[in-house]
Amino acid sequence: MAERMEARVSTGIGAHFRELPDPRRETKNGRHKFLDILVIAICGAICGANDWVAVAALSRAKENWLRALLELPNGIPSHDTFGDVFSKIDPDRFRKCFISWVESLADILPGDVVAIDGKTSRHSYDRGDSRSPIHMVSAWASRSSLVLGQVKTEDKSNEISAIPRLLEILELTGCLVTIDAMGCQKEIARKIREKGADYLLALKENHPKLHESVVARFDAARDGGFESREMDFAETEDRNHGRIEYRRCRVESDISWLERKDEWKDLASVAMIESERHLDGRFSIERRYYLSSAKLEASEFLERARRHWSIENSLHWVLDIAFREDDSRIRKGNGAENFAILRHIAINLLRRDKTAKMGVKNKRLRAGWDETYLLKILSGIFR
Repeated sequence: MAERMEARVSTGIGAHFRELPDPRRETKNGRHKFLDILVIAICGAICGANDWVAVAALSRAKENWLRALLELPNGIPSHDTFGDVFSKIDPDRFRKCFISWVESLADILPGDVVAIDGKTSRHSYDRGDSRSPIHMVSAWASRSSLVLGQVKTEDKSNEISAIPRLLEILELTGCLVTIDAMGCQKEIARKIREKGADYLLALKENHPKLHESVVARFDAARDGGFESREMDFAETEDRNHGRIEYRRCRVESDISWLERKDEWKDLASVAMIESERHLDGRFSIERRYYLSSAKLEASEFLERARRHWSIENSLHWVLDIAFREDDSRIRKGNGAENFAILRHIAINLLRRDKTAKMGVKNKRLRAGWDETYLLKILSGIFR
C-alpha cells in the first residue's frame, strides 16, 4: 500500500508540473533528474527547510525514504544544485503550473471570498545587484484556506499594476474579490467583473472626491438618525479578554445620488462599517467605507469584509511565523520568487490535512519527523 501511495505522489507531482521546463538544458549540470529536484524541494518546504542548505541536509537524512519515491540516479543533489536550478526556473511557468494544480482541487467553489493583498519578503533584497526586496501579491480563498496564485512586484507601490495580472490568470467565476484601498481602481473593478466575479473594494482618500461624497452621505444619514435613508443595517458584538467590539454595517443600494458611478463597472452599493472598541476604560471608533458590485445585505457585507483579513491571519502571518519568510536570504536569480511559490505549495498541502489538530508550524515539524505523515501531506498533490 505504501509503495503504491509513493508511486502516486511522484506521478501526481509530475502530472501537475510536467509543463515546467528544465532550465538546465542550457547548462552541463544534468546529473540529477529535474523531477527529483522539484519533489525534494517541495518535501523540504513542507518539512521545515527554509533555505537550500536545509533542503539538502533534510533530504540526505531522508535519502532511504526518498529512494522509494524517486530515482535519484546520482544520490541527493547538493544545496548549490538546488540554488542553481531554482534560480533559473522560469517563475511565470512555475506559477502557471501551481495555479493549474490549485484549480484541480474540488473544494474551490463559487461563492468563496477571494482576498488579494501583498507581502514583502524583507531580506530578499540584494545590495550587490541593487535589487529591492520582492513583493508578492497573492490571492487567498478564505473558505477553502488555499493560496490561489501570486505575482511578483518590485515594491508595494506597484500592486496596482500587479493585481490585474494576477486576476487575469485566475479562475474567479462566482467569487467575491476583496481588495484594500490600494486596489480600489476602476480598471481593477472592470477586470473582476470581466472574470465573472463581484468586487468588494475598500474606499479611502486615494479617490478624494468619491471618498468625500460617500463619507458625506453617511455622515448626513447619521446626523438624521439614519431615518431619512433606506439603508440595510446589521450589528455584531465580540467580547474577548476584556475587549468589547461592536461592528455595525449600513449598506445603501440606491446610489442614484453618486456622481460618475457608471465609471465603476456594475457598481451596486456603497457601505460603511463602524467598529466601536472598548478596552480597559478606553473607547475608540473607526469607520471604513466600501464599494461593491454585489447586492449584499448588511449582515453579509459584515461577514465578507471580515473574511478579507484572513489573508493576513492565515497566510501572511503563517509565512512570517511558521516559514520565517522575512528571514530568508535567498536572492540568486529567480530563487526568491520560486521559493515563495514552494512555500505556497507547502501551505496549501498542509492546510488540506484535517487529521492533525495543530497549526501549520507544528505540522511542518511533524512532517519532518514522521514520514508516514509526510506521505499523507504529499498525497494532497493529486486529490
